[in-house]
Amino acid sequence: MGTEMSTGLKATFLVHFVVAAVFGLVFLLIPHFFGSMVNWPIKDEAAYRLIGAAMLGYGASSWFAYRQTEWESVKIVVVAEIVWTTLGALVMLWGLLYANLPSFGWVNAILLAAFAVVFTIFYRRG
Repeated sequence: MGTEMSTGLKATFLVHFVVAAVFGLVFLLIPHFFGSMVNWPIKDEAAYRLIGAAMLGYGASSWFAYRQTEWESVKIVVVAEIVWTTLGALVMLWGLLYANLPSFGWVNAILLAAFAVVFTIFYRRG
C-alpha cells in the first residue's frame, strides 16, 4: 500500500474545487454580467466561456482527487495544478503590470499564486 494523502492536501483539493467551481460557472454562464460587476470589459465572450470550462475541468479534477486516499493516485493531479496555477498567476501578473488589466485581476493573481504555493508545498512533501 502507498503513502496516505495528507489531510492538508485533501482540504486544498476541496477548497480548490469550490473556488474553481464558482469562478468557472461565472465565466461560463455570465461573463458579461460578472465583467460589469468588477469593471472588467468582456470583449470576447467565447474566450471567457472557454476559460470557465477549463476552470470547471480543473475543479472537477480536484474533486476527484479529494475523494482519493493515496498520494500516488493524486500526484499527477498535483503536478497539473502546479503548472496551471503557476502559469495562470504569471499571466495575470503580466497583464496587471503591462496590459492594464482591471484591479480585480489581483484577486485572480493572488488566488492562483496561493494555490501554486500550496500545491508545490504538498508535492515537495510527497
